[in-house]
Amino acid sequence: MDDLLVVGAGPYGLSIASHAAAAGLSLRVHGRPMASWRDHMPRGMFLKSEPWASHLCDPASRWRLDTYCATRGVPTRHGEPIPVETFAAYGLWFARHAVPEVDERTVTRIAPRPGGFEAVTEDGTTLHARTVALAVGVMPFVDIPAALRGLPADLVSHSSHHTDLDRFRGRDVTVIGGGQAALETAALLAEQGTRVRVLARAGRLHWNDTPPAWERPWWRSVRSPHSGLGPGWRNWFYAERPGLYQRLPEPARTRIAATALGPAGAWWVRDRVEGAVEIRLGQNVTAARAVAGGVRLELAGGGSVTTGHVIAATGFRATRDRLGLLSDELRDSLATAADGSPRVGRDFESSRPGLFLAGLLTAAAFGPAMRFVHGASFTADTLVRGVRRRLRTGVPGGTLPAPAQVVRD
Repeated sequence: MDDLLVVGAGPYGLSIASHAAAAGLSLRVHGRPMASWRDHMPRGMFLKSEPWASHLCDPASRWRLDTYCATRGVPTRHGEPIPVETFAAYGLWFARHAVPEVDERTVTRIAPRPGGFEAVTEDGTTLHARTVALAVGVMPFVDIPAALRGLPADLVSHSSHHTDLDRFRGRDVTVIGGGQAALETAALLAEQGTRVRVLARAGRLHWNDTPPAWERPWWRSVRSPHSGLGPGWRNWFYAERPGLYQRLPEPARTRIAATALGPAGAWWVRDRVEGAVEIRLGQNVTAARAVAGGVRLELAGGGSVTTGHVIAATGFRATRDRLGLLSDELRDSLATAADGSPRVGRDFESSRPGLFLAGLLTAAAFGPAMRFVHGASFTADTLVRGVRRRLRTGVPGGTLPAPAQVVRD
């Protein structure tokens, strides 16, 4: 039986695996490396995070993004976004150098067993581990508005369902959303000749400011420090002190995680959208139905839009109930926070001893950094220390505990 099974091979899973291997744990890593970045983002997209805030994390900090880019002759300058393709290739390079062998077979089921867990892969192979770290990324949590659910995939898709937008050349497409995914997708569509419009619920679009210069007077740095989530003391706290964030009262943590760093476009995509893409603000889709040639969207207030295809750039909702790879017994045993996400303790362990969680699932506990690559460093170090503590104390078997009562605002 292995000490640790890491499920997921994106930035969080690979960083956790690197720390676990360095700690001498016996482990397995399962998942397609960098799958979200390779399979679920259109060509031509860029990272919103600064290059210096986009490293995967190994204990010695040897396999950094800037190190990889230097070997390829790719500049990594503050204020210059990195192409998604470059970041995905960097993740594969990190996996080759900093992580034991990654098994690309998908884990389809995890269930408790005495002293640990049993996992089953897509080909029926059974694995056993004392502890499990779920780093499943965002794809299990795709959120499509209720009004669009039930329509066929040739009419409605999520922004994360595309690596290639070429099939929309010369067509009419409506993008729903007002954040970076919506605005960058719309820009890419417009640049290839698609007739595209954006429907956003908000009354105005929000844009991130151009980042301040890296070198600047000390008093400006004190007034508004750089951080992995953007300038300013509030962002610095979210980015650099997730352990302190976790000590805030749960209602405050949940509220901040849901509202901080809300939908906004990167400064560098603004000129590609304004004047090039039709923007309709204050629009809420209440119903949708298939019609000849596409979809008819009914809007609050009585208007409508007929379009050939709808792309919902409406984000992700990480809740316990969407963890379909967990057995019913295991999933139902997990205590939840007010937003429906599983509760985790100070070392990312869920209410089921031995089951650790990472990434978006933990934003309600550790803050907005868990929505970004930048959060992988704190997560990997803290989680692996938690795994080592759990291995010393043992993983109980027998009947699972009942979930704790959910705290509501």
